Amino acid sequence: MVSDIRLMTMFPSNVQILQQLLKFRPTFGCSLSFSKALCSRLLLGIETSCDDTGAAVLDETGAILGESLHSQKEVHLRTGGIIPNVAQHLHRENIERVVHEALERSGVEPSQLSAVATTVKPGLALSLGVGLGFSQWFVRQHKKPFIPIHHMEAHALTVRMFHPVAFPFLVLLISGGHSLLAVARGVDDFLLLGHSLDEAPGETLDKVARRLSLIKHPQCSTLSGGQAIELLAKDGDRMKVSFTTPMGQIYDCCFSFAGLRNEVTRTIMKKEAEEGIEQGTLLSCVNDIAAATQHTVAAHLAKRTHRAILFCQANGLLPLSSPTLVLSGGVASNTYIQKALTIITETTGLRLLCPPAKFCTDNGVMIAWNGIERLREGIGILPPNVGVFYEPKAPLGLDMTAAVKAAAIRLPSVRIKIPS
Repeated sequence: MVSDIRLMTMFPSNVQILQQLLKFRPTFGCSLSFSKALCSRLLLGIETSCDDTGAAVLDETGAILGESLHSQKEVHLRTGGIIPNVAQHLHRENIERVVHEALERSGVEPSQLSAVATTVKPGLALSLGVGLGFSQWFVRQHKKPFIPIHHMEAHALTVRMFHPVAFPFLVLLISGGHSLLAVARGVDDFLLLGHSLDEAPGETLDKVARRLSLIKHPQCSTLSGGQAIELLAKDGDRMKVSFTTPMGQIYDCCFSFAGLRNEVTRTIMKKEAEEGIEQGTLLSCVNDIAAATQHTVAAHLAKRTHRAILFCQANGLLPLSSPTLVLSGGVASNTYIQKALTIITETTGLRLLCPPAKFCTDNGVMIAWNGIERLREGIGILPPNVGVFYEPKAPLGLDMTAAVKAAAIRLPSVRIKIPS
């Protein structure tokens, strides 16, 4: 097994890449030239940006030839959250096996691969380092091109595996680590309209679930925090507990969830005092708090997305025919949030598309697909001996948030009423 490679935090210059390309002569069987060497279009994708070790082999059509995924969820549930060095250790333990399983299930030999794509940004530094270190060893060992992948770009493009979505489209990416609104104009061309100012919605839901001690609930012991909130909310009455939708008087598309989490925490403490119980004991009103929390998160996401749609329509950023909102990321699998956004898209004349729930969370398939998209366009394909470096923090696209805020778009009243 390859030892970890010490990695820096910037990409090589275009001159360096060109020099390496001129020297690089891979052996693919179909041609000796670099540009024609990609004719077979079989791609290995590797994902280790957070707490899932994933690998998949795809062909150019998006057919999944083989995949493997190792989840660390059970370990992190026991520790009450993701501990970076624990995640790193688990990635190290599993990455070689996961990649081997994906290749074995696909029936593809490393020599048959067109390239390897791997998440290099953004994410947990220690986790990114494991995937990148292994990938750089692998591509050098097998003399394969390497495609560095932006994790959020991969989430944004996953839907194109399953639906014929043309550029441009609006995308809302929501997960445990990210929350952003962007216009996707091309495979690597994004306009950033809004992002989280503090924490991501998935992080908020997870922290509320931990504060409610939902791991002690008989229905929730094996669920992530967000899954537990969604499950209990189905039997709750959100009207019995009231939370303020964040940033109601700020007319941009950015998000803030930390204030909501603090408000929920204060309410939990008040209810514990009323019931005479200590922290760590399940409240009798836990379902109602879950329902109110989920609704407020959904309403906040829906309102910011509504403003983003109006901004796009006012500035001609979306096509008049079949304009599309894509919802992706781990939190996108929440059906209540999907329904809230459906209300907005129906009001504004957009269609809402989402990848299958399995592919909303982190996985190797989405990384491989992003690699396929880049192969088709000839974007960001590097020879194996070019140094590539991970970036724990990395924005997506051209920042348009100031322009959105300057537009100060006020929203028409839309009631987010979702039947239970």
